[in-house]
Amino acid sequence: MTTPHPFVSGAIDLGEVKARADARQKAHEQGPATGGIASSIDVTMENLENEVLRRSTQVPVIVLVGTPRSPDSEQLKADFQALAAKSGLTFIFGYVNADTDADVAQVFGIQGLPTVIAIAAGRPLADFQGGQPAEALEQWTNQVIAAVGSQLEGLQEQHAEGGDDAPADDPRFDAATDALNRGAFDEAIAVYDAILAEEPGNADAKQARDTAKLLGRLGDVDQTVDLQAAADADPQSLEKAFAAADASVVAGSPEAAFDRLIVLLMRTAGDEKARVKDRLLELFGMFDATDPRVLKARREMASALF
Repeated sequence: MTTPHPFVSGAIDLGEVKARADARQKAHEQGPATGGIASSIDVTMENLENEVLRRSTQVPVIVLVGTPRSPDSEQLKADFQALAAKSGLTFIFGYVNADTDADVAQVFGIQGLPTVIAIAAGRPLADFQGGQPAEALEQWTNQVIAAVGSQLEGLQEQHAEGGDDAPADDPRFDAATDALNRGAFDEAIAVYDAILAEEPGNADAKQARDTAKLLGRLGDVDQTVDLQAAADADPQSLEKAFAAADASVVAGSPEAAFDRLIVLLMRTAGDEKARVKDRLLELFGMFDATDPRVLKARREMASALF
């Protein structure tokens, strides 16, 4: 079994599989059926395209590739099934048994068991290897949903439950969603900036822009580097600290990101201090303003500044 390592973005290429799925015109027109959707599924080659790749255009799909021979795999499976059951279909959990469906594991390029991958819009968003506590899994899952949930189509049942009171989609976001689906983060950011220029108080646009910035930065990171260890080994480097903080946020540990940058804030001055402050404010913007973690970090940031 491999040991846990920092969550990374875009480590797996599913382009060929998604291309095959997109070539199936009938499925493309109809999409996956939404009636009786299960919160957890067993993933096979037969349902990979529709129930993982296509479903991920509606809500994030979190896939565990594991084995019944591994206690870590079995615990992850039970924890994710419990999370999915109470999620209200804000994400779908898929389990791949690498012993019986090795071909599916090969599609995901798995190098160690267990491995967890978050898929959104047919693309890998983040992944990790090894066991994790249930609390960490819930934080990570919530962060995945927060990062991309508003950019996906959503499930029809969820819209129906909202009735006439459900908010209408803002068509201004469509171009950004298309850009995100292509991995064109700069284009998406430009769309959000244009919306904010017209409507500075648009919280959805600001949060989406800051999330796109973070995902774009992580997409450029060398996936073989342990970002946390690199930052710890070079505590004077702002860039390494920023990369480690980004990775912590995507891993569902924003407190670690905030703590790292606040410590850096106390050690810097002038332009560097301003850069650290700006990055902290950007990360804060990805969460609800009343989030206790943000409130605590804001107080600590104020103390570090004054």
